[in-house]
Amino acid sequence: MAARARPLQPDAPMKGALVWLALVAPACAHHGDAPAIGPDASSDAGGTWSPSLGAHWSPDGSEVSFAVASTRATRIELDVFDAATGAAPVLTLPLAQAGDVFSALVPASQLPAIIYYGYRAWGPNWPYDASWVPGSAAGWIADVDGDGNRMNPNKLVFDPYARELSHDPETPDQASGAAYAVGSNRDVDSAPVAPKGIVLADDPADFGTKPTRALRDDVIYEVHVRGFTQALGSATGATCAGTYAGAAAQAGYLASLGITAVEFLPIAETQNDRNDVDPTSDSGDNYWGYSTLAYFAPDRRYACDRTPGGPTREVRAMVQAFHAAGIKVLLDVVYNHTAEGAGSSLLTLRGLDNAGYYQLDAAKTGFTSSNGVGADVAAQQPLAQGLILDSLAYWKDTIGIDGFRFDLAPVLGNVCGPGCFTFDPNSLPSTIAQRFARPTDGGDGADLIAEPWAVVANSYEVGQFPAGWSEWNDHVRDTIRQDQNGTSATGTTPNTPSQLATRIAGSSDLYASRGPQAGVTYLVSHDGFTLHDLYACDAPNNTQAWPYGPSSGGSTTNYAWDHGGDAVAQRQATRTGMALELLSAGVPMIAGGDELAHGIQCNNNPYDLDSAATWLDYTAQTDILWTFTQRMLAFRAAHPALRPASWTSPTWFDDTGAIASTAYMADATEPVVAWTVGGTSDPIYVAYDRGAADVTITIPAAPIGLTWYRVADTGAWDEPGANIAAPGSEYMMHQSSYALGARSLALFIAK
Repeated sequence: MAARARPLQPDAPMKGALVWLALVAPACAHHGDAPAIGPDASSDAGGTWSPSLGAHWSPDGSEVSFAVASTRATRIELDVFDAATGAAPVLTLPLAQAGDVFSALVPASQLPAIIYYGYRAWGPNWPYDASWVPGSAAGWIADVDGDGNRMNPNKLVFDPYARELSHDPETPDQASGAAYAVGSNRDVDSAPVAPKGIVLADDPADFGTKPTRALRDDVIYEVHVRGFTQALGSATGATCAGTYAGAAAQAGYLASLGITAVEFLPIAETQNDRNDVDPTSDSGDNYWGYSTLAYFAPDRRYACDRTPGGPTREVRAMVQAFHAAGIKVLLDVVYNHTAEGAGSSLLTLRGLDNAGYYQLDAAKTGFTSSNGVGADVAAQQPLAQGLILDSLAYWKDTIGIDGFRFDLAPVLGNVCGPGCFTFDPNSLPSTIAQRFARPTDGGDGADLIAEPWAVVANSYEVGQFPAGWSEWNDHVRDTIRQDQNGTSATGTTPNTPSQLATRIAGSSDLYASRGPQAGVTYLVSHDGFTLHDLYACDAPNNTQAWPYGPSSGGSTTNYAWDHGGDAVAQRQATRTGMALELLSAGVPMIAGGDELAHGIQCNNNPYDLDSAATWLDYTAQTDILWTFTQRMLAFRAAHPALRPASWTSPTWFDDTGAIASTAYMADATEPVVAWTVGGTSDPIYVAYDRGAADVTITIPAAPIGLTWYRVADTGAWDEPGANIAAPGSEYMMHQSSYALGARSLALFIAK
């Protein structure tokens, strides 16, 4: 055994497994600054040091605390290394146990300059045997026992609270995951190749001034941090393309477009180090990143500075850049399953406490999967719940993140199992809201957005999340798609005007108690067709060759239509769809590249395409669509009536300018849906012809003393004017009749 250090004693000031982190972390720095890997002695302000789970320097820099939680382990040892791979540990010591926490304080004099570390765990299925050495079977009873325990001391597992990881389980030089498996590989020591945690300094955080806007006043731009700027490197030779630093450089671009919140697809560590091994095929690439390895660690692959401490600094610098532009930063987080999957690989949680972190099946030797891709995280178990809450607190308070979108969020509220699914909004989702939710009218907190469905029976929970949550509103998505594209290439409109009106007004049938901002209004997201492809494709084409495929899976219900291959009609439909979204109540979300007419040649599930097909191509920008998007966003921002805080019903009109009757609103054959919002203080009139023929409508009378002015018309005839007037140059209407083109929308203000 290597040198020893003193364990923390049971009465030491150590927080338990359910830790609420409020620690400070490494400050932002420019590339080239020394990595934040050592102690910040200047932070020692006296008093009692109370370290939490994870690895932390003492305030005076004299020692590092290591602490990990397990409800079932009987022994845990710490291994410290001075290199990420290949090296033997420079320090090995057993951790002292106090309840569910195993911990030690290690003097700095016994630690290398850069500290890589991992843990080995024993438990009921593999009791400790003093004769055990790495690579032996001494003490082994079973790979998994009747209680679901899967400890194996031959597998070096990384700390769930690690602030950064050294590398992925599989790398360009390490193509196999066999070292992490059991069965015939149970005696293989994974330490030489295993990912390891890196100890970082707890330096004061600097992420700028957080925006405190109410969510209803935001427009969200969902984008992949790599795809956001990777193509800029290829096209212009820009440095740091495809990284956090590259994204930070685009803060001004998003601000000029009118975006107020950027939502990044997952940036926590995921298995993607091998994505570029074969750049001419998908090769099993994990591009989207919906399979988290470590819930505190930013993915090094998206960092320009990949040295220890570099990714964390760079993420905070990125957040600071967006905050300086007045833009919130939201993260897509995946707490429903992990990258350990549903197999036998031991990387982190499974090797520490399988049954404490995962939802087991009835036999306790397998797992349940309500997410469709791996073992469900058992979000009602204390260990898993604590990990989720502590991770959220770290990203919010230490990194500066302003909100979160939760992948397959009902899994976090499942209180039934194994083999069943019952969503309880008063379980973990309620706890998350109580601790983090931003007030409805703005202020300190985090915006919480649920993807409100999973993949098993009873897991579709749109409208069911508790106060403090917003949700992706697929009812808006599907209703507008149906109205524009119909259920087939005929372009028929099966919805009634009343059904469309409910979605435009904010879906009070779903969010009656929470208000319009509870619904995130969107037409497309990363998951499915791009906005361009929604109107340029009849069906998915996911089997094409690289770089546009192949991709497996994908929805078969898309309500897409290529408009007969007519490019002019496709462009018009794109503008009309965007207008319907941005003129609806709720919180609009556009996908990165919508404003650029970004397309993927009809691939509607490009999760595995880390390629030029999924990277945003700014050279393809069309002035018409970009200008239309920018001016529509400016119009929304200028008119509070489009961002109601409470339920205010628009007034609905028929094509004659009369208030629409109940019979009219219930008639699916009526092509015109028109409405006013804003009353006499902020009067707006919108008319939408969802039919296949042009119509002449009558615009209702403007409020007394005011005149209607046309702001926009999405019809192809106005493409030379970008289909929308610059503020102050709107066209004054001289008559009440107006020719509205088929499948187009016109927008008016009264002044």
